[in-house]
Amino acid sequence: MAEPAVKIPDAKVALSTASVYPESTATAFEIAARLGYDGVEVMVWTDPVSQDIEALRRLSDYHRIPILAVHAPCLLITQRVWSTDPWTKLQRARAAAEKLDASTVVVHPPFRWQRQYARDFVSGIWRMANETDVRFAVENMYPWRYRDREMLAYAPDWDVTKDDYRHFTIDLSHTATARSDALDMVDRMGDRLGHVHLADGRGSAKDEHLVPGRGTQPCAEVLERLALTGFDGHVVIEVNTRRAMSSAEREADLAEALAFTRLHLASAVKVPRR
Repeated sequence: MAEPAVKIPDAKVALSTASVYPESTATAFEIAARLGYDGVEVMVWTDPVSQDIEALRRLSDYHRIPILAVHAPCLLITQRVWSTDPWTKLQRARAAAEKLDASTVVVHPPFRWQRQYARDFVSGIWRMANETDVRFAVENMYPWRYRDREMLAYAPDWDVTKDDYRHFTIDLSHTATARSDALDMVDRMGDRLGHVHLADGRGSAKDEHLVPGRGTQPCAEVLERLALTGFDGHVVIEVNTRRAMSSAEREADLAEALAFTRLHLASAVKVPRR
């Protein structure tokens, strides 16, 4: 005989500071603490506070909420943040993570026009990973689409499972945009899946980052699978709240995302009756 039990993995649920945009990095810490998130992931971008290690440390101490991950400045709008050299950006991201006691640096694969960087990216990520205890978790991306045209914007590939990395980040908004099978990607990443960006999408060519449960991605199923496999990485809420009509509406969206995540991480399992 067996009885159902609830198994909750060791994974912590964090708020990406990108989720409060256009509000500030400082606001993200305040909201994360008030709503009961386990920590934050800092998106390093044009907000000067996001680039300032001492300012981030003060925010973390003041709100008593840890920084669990640092997202390196890999976006088009951050090409000049922390240098124009991509390896320098990653070195600074690693240094920030080490000083802030963050366990993970999230990094995107290079753009195709960054030819030398792309050529050396896989071996370079391994080299940097071997120099630190910080995880470099390479994130899945997507083809760029416009009408009936598709552009492969990332190299070696937007599907990072085609290359050999020690750790991966899966982003469920990106699987929606790529129109790929998220559960299949989780399986292919296997025990190298170290980090999750939880969001939703409907398969639009636009990277939507919807609140989990509002799109077509198997967000609940992915979380339940993480629980069943004992995932011990971080689950980061990375959603787009730019259309929120007020701070209260934005906070309600982030509270809903947290509740959804915690609910589906609590997975029913069967244990032997004693």
